[in-house]
Amino acid sequence: MLIGDERLDYLLAENLRIIQSPSVFSFSLDAVLLARFAYLPIQKGSIIDLCTGNGVIPLILSTRTKGMITGVEIQERLYNMAIRSVEYNQLTDRIHMINGDLKDMPKQLGMGKFDVVTCNPPYFVTPSKGIINENEHLAIARHEIMCTLEDVVKTSSLLLKQGGKAAFVHRPGRLVDILTLMQQYRLEPKRLQFVYPKLGKEANTILVEGIKDGNRGLKVLPPLIVYKENNQYTDEMDTILYGKKNNI
Repeated sequence: MLIGDERLDYLLAENLRIIQSPSVFSFSLDAVLLARFAYLPIQKGSIIDLCTGNGVIPLILSTRTKGMITGVEIQERLYNMAIRSVEYNQLTDRIHMINGDLKDMPKQLGMGKFDVVTCNPPYFVTPSKGIINENEHLAIARHEIMCTLEDVVKTSSLLLKQGGKAAFVHRPGRLVDILTLMQQYRLEPKRLQFVYPKLGKEANTILVEGIKDGNRGLKVLPPLIVYKENNQYTDEMDTILYGKKNNI
């Protein structure tokens, strides 16, 4: 079941388990935030998650929708981890994993086939050699080695049906880039949320959702604060991560 330094972790608020590896891939808070932020059809629909890693986003999404979910991951090792996590959680009837390049998906799966696209892409432009992480798995996950932000936005648009929604998580420093690319590829930005590590700190994460060929009109949602001053999660963050607690 587990290979090398892999471990089987609980998936936060979900009644699920996920295979992780500190030397290959462990999901971040960003993935959880995106999985909670994205619009989902509840009863049916087709959802695809690009740059799926070990399948964390499809697993969380499966608790929010009865629709069919596809995950696409280019790294075979991560894809293998995702496959085993899906099997362990007995979700093979609802989650389908593909080991491939996201840029090939419109041709492979068909254009305009999906209601929702989600993606937690590599955040950083590929630096010069010597600066980049020597661990190939981590480098590909963090840097635009296998795909650029433009590849992600363009592919998302091609995969979406008319009126379909695409949701991304990224860094504030790329906000102008991502909004520009979304409009260039017919994904009109509709919802934007800034995530702050603490009150009074600069935002370190953005969540943005667009509609294919949607009308102009961007809503900026209330800010999401991750930590209180005592370094405990805020009540809102605690609910996102661990679910609502019953009042006793």
